[in-house]
This record gives sequence, C-alpha cells and structure tokens, in this order.
Amino acid sequence: MSTVALPNTDFKSQITVEDLRSLAARFNILLEAGSDEDAYLKLLQAAEAIYEHVETIDDYIHPDLVPVPTVNERRFWRPKPEDNPLNAWSHRTSLLAASPESNLLKGRSIAFKDNIAVGGLPTTIGTRSSLLSREGVDYPISTIDSTVVSRVLKAGATVKGTTTCETYSASTLSSTSFNGPVQNPWAYGYSAGGSSSGSGALIGSNEVSKLKGVSFGESIDMAIGGDQGGSIRLPAAYNGCYGMKATHGLIPYTGVMALSPMVDHVGPIANSLEDIALLLQVLAGYDGIDARMTAEAPLRNNVLDYPALLRESFAECDSLLSPPRSRLRVGLLKESFQIPGMDPRISDHVYSSAKQAFQEMGAQVVDVSVPMHKDGPLIWTAATRATMSDWGVAMQTPGYLSYHPPHMRLQWPPNQEMYEALSDTNPTVMNLVFCSTFLKEKYGPGIEAKSHRKVFQLRQAYDDALKQFDVLITPTTLGLASQHPELKREGKRTGIMERINPAIGLSSNTCPFNVTGHPALSVPCGFERDDETGQQLPVGMQIIGKRWDEKTVLKAAAFFQVGQQARDRRATAAVQSHL
Repeated sequence: MSTVALPNTDFKSQITVEDLRSLAARFNILLEAGSDEDAYLKLLQAAEAIYEHVETIDDYIHPDLVPVPTVNERRFWRPKPEDNPLNAWSHRTSLLAASPESNLLKGRSIAFKDNIAVGGLPTTIGTRSSLLSREGVDYPISTIDSTVVSRVLKAGATVKGTTTCETYSASTLSSTSFNGPVQNPWAYGYSAGGSSSGSGALIGSNEVSKLKGVSFGESIDMAIGGDQGGSIRLPAAYNGCYGMKATHGLIPYTGVMALSPMVDHVGPIANSLEDIALLLQVLAGYDGIDARMTAEAPLRNNVLDYPALLRESFAECDSLLSPPRSRLRVGLLKESFQIPGMDPRISDHVYSSAKQAFQEMGAQVVDVSVPMHKDGPLIWTAATRATMSDWGVAMQTPGYLSYHPPHMRLQWPPNQEMYEALSDTNPTVMNLVFCSTFLKEKYGPGIEAKSHRKVFQLRQAYDDALKQFDVLITPTTLGLASQHPELKREGKRTGIMERINPAIGLSSNTCPFNVTGHPALSVPCGFERDDETGQQLPVGMQIIGKRWDEKTVLKAAAFFQVGQQARDRRATAAVQSHL
C-alpha cells in the first residue's frame, strides 16, 4: 500500500535530484533520468514534508500516563556521596499520591530503576546526558508516569526515587554506569549484578543492615527493576534478596526504555516473598497500551490475589511438616548445573539445598533433562542481536502501535563522542551497534527469523518438562559476585575485553526464559565464601514455572523457604543432641 500525502505547509524541500541519486547509489541502483527521477524525488520530498510537519506539532500524552497528582510538588535531587554509599541511588524524591485508589502499599517506600519514566524526574539509563537529549547539558525530565509508577502511586506507596542502572541496561555487572560502580552491600568492591544494580543493592542492604548493624543511608522497602536477560534475577541473587521476572506481558512495560520488545520485562525486587506477591498484584494486568500484552494477559479486575494465594501456600506448608506429604513436583534442570563456567560450589550448593528443602516438605524432587537449555543463550543472542541496538540504542519504533517515553531523544546515528563515551563505560553497547550493522548486511533478516522460530521450539521443550513437573530449578548465577573489573590503570581506561570478560556467560541460566516468556523467580539460597577474601556472599536459586502460573512459582518458593527453615532446625537439634 502506498499513499502520498502533503500537509498544509509552506515547507520547501532542499532535497535535490543529486541527493536522490546518492541515496539510490547506496543500494547500487542507477536511476533512469527523466520521469522516474522526477517521480521518486517528488515522493521523497513529500515524505520529508510530512516528517517536518509532525516534528512541529504538539506531542500527545496518553491520559493514562499523565503524572499522578501528588501531595507535594514533584522535585528531585542528586544524593550526596555520604548519603549514597553504595552509589545505588540515581535521583531522590518523595512522591505520595494525593488521592490513592487503594491502601495496598500504604506506608511502603519504593524506588524504580532509572530506565523507568517517573514524571518530573530525569531519566538517565545509566549514561551521560549528551547521549539522551539534543541540548546535551541536562538529563531529560519525564513528562509521564510509566504504568508501573502510576499503579504503585495509586496503591498508596511513597516513591523515594530512581536507582542507578547500567549503561543502556546492557550489562550483567554493576560497573558500567556513567556515575560509577554500584557496590554490593555484602562486600564493598564487589558486583551488585546488572542491569538493575541499584535496585538490587538497596534491597540487599536491608538484610545486611539487619544482620551486621551497618547503615547505608535511607532505605526502601521495595524496588522495581527491568529484565531482558536476567537483570532483575541476577542482582537479586548477588544481593541476597528476591527478584521476579513474571510471564512476558503480565506486567505492562509502557513508559520503560526498551531494549528488545520480545524480551522486555519489568518486575519486583524485595526482601520477602510476601512483598513480591504484593507488588505482583499491584503491577499486573492489561493497560491497553503495551503491545507486549496479549489476549492471555488478565484485565486488571481479573488479576489474581497473589498475597492471598501465598498465604494459602504457607498455611499448606504448616500442615505438611508432620508428616510431609506434598504433591509438589520439582524438576532439577540437569543442564543448568552443567553450564560452561559454572562454579561447582554454586551448582552443588543449589542442588543440595533444593533437594533437601523440598524433600523436607514431602515434595517429589527429580532430575530432569532439557537438552535445548544448553542452546538457550545462543538462541537468545541470535534472536535479538541484529536488532537490539535498533530498539535500545537508536530507539526505533517497532512495526506495531507503541508508546515510547516522549521525553527521550537518544543520540543516533553514532558519532565519535558516543563511541568514546560508551567505550569508556560500557563497550557492550557499541558492540550491539557494530553487530547490528554487520549481521544485517551479511545475513539479512533470515537468521533472526529462524532464531525466532527456534524460540518456539525452546519454549516447547520447557513446556514439555513442565507437564511432568510443577516447577523447574536452576542456579540463578554461575558463580559468586565478582570483584569489579579494573576500570582505569595509570590514568587510562583498561582494555575493553578486560571489562567485558567478567560478564560473559553470567546470564546463561536466566536469558533463555526471557525469550520463552516463562515466569522465573530468584530466591535467596544461603551463602558461600569467596576464596580470595574469605567474604561470605549470597547464592541465588531460580524457580521457573509454566507461563501465566506465577501462583505455583510463589508456592514453590514458600515450600523452599519453609523447608530450609525445617532442615536448619533439624540440623541444629542434631548438633545439640550430641553435645
């Protein structure tokens, strides 16, 4: 279909026939002089006129995204270093809805990853301001509340600010933000995981403060992160808290900076299962804007009461302890414990902890093989790499109706300043740019399309396993949190591979479930000692369920928690009996 439209404007195009010929030459096309050239030139000038017209007219703020009226004026500030010891805060604020619609989150404080639009606050996506706005001096201020921000405010929560995120949300480490590394609260100088690094560190600091009596400044009760390959679950694991990537499309992504629509997720990070369930209830449900949400997504009034379901699960746990007789079927995903680069301490720790805790509850725990899991990271990469920079760096719109954050104008095409800025902070982003151009020119869209078909095969492989089991279990990470890579040496930045190597493979057990869309929850699973420093660091275990079956994932997490506690009591009693 082709339509020629000319706006009512006096715009005079500067495009010449020579410009048209140069454009055609890029495709090795020689235009025939005369009527052909005249026609294509007129069509090109018409398109230019339309774009110039649209650029001058007022933008449109969707009524559902108009910032929620708050008690106080929306203002923000950059916290002082002494008030931000983990570098986990990006910008601070204090927002409370003037007329909340419910009290579900009354009295609770919350912060959002800094790729999520919070009305009246800057959005940094972890990079320098010159790459995000045409003025280049200040970070762009959001004119909207993303759907998740609006829902949290309307549920009565106090929004305390935005949290540091990794550059363009494209790192599994916590050392790439333009504002510097985010520190792990369990061990300064160690990674807090990425890309929702600040969110994970702030929530993890609550437990550290409780156990060690250390203050990290003002705390928050809950946080929201984003996850394209593990960026909620990895920080949760490294910081010793809970982090959930729900089924793709259960929670609206509207107003959040995309990295790739097929794998974009936003979700909760918290210190307790109860808070994960509560946030899930508040955030979930169709918003009428985000095309990631399909017919399977529930309407808001059909969202399950996850807190009530979790309470039922804990009540069931109490009835099972004597004698244990659960019907829960747990599959230990064999290939996930054998991923290249897996620290045997992590695989052994998660495997034995899962088996003992679930068996303590009387659950059936069996090894299960899904051979395609080994190819999951390859499929994730091939299905996203050629176009990820289109969405995440160039901020292009997909072919379906979408609503991008209107205040963001990312630098495109790349230039020398952009190259140097990203090579200094997160060279992974420049790699996405280079890969996109190379892969498109060499392979066209065929390999990416084939990879999308392989995603359906991978999804089916997990679905087949989940016909036998209620949940699947994997280690969340391949190892313990690592020390931050050295960023500078003798006043110069260290080599690109020195900074990228520590991140390679870290999301091998998490990213497959981004493409397949299955819900996955990282839960705390104890501690292991770092060989180099003797520091005790958290271990995370991942629970995967059927798509749209978050309630069973939460149930399994409850069983694991209670089973661990029962196992620990049994072990303590056994020791005391021998004293």
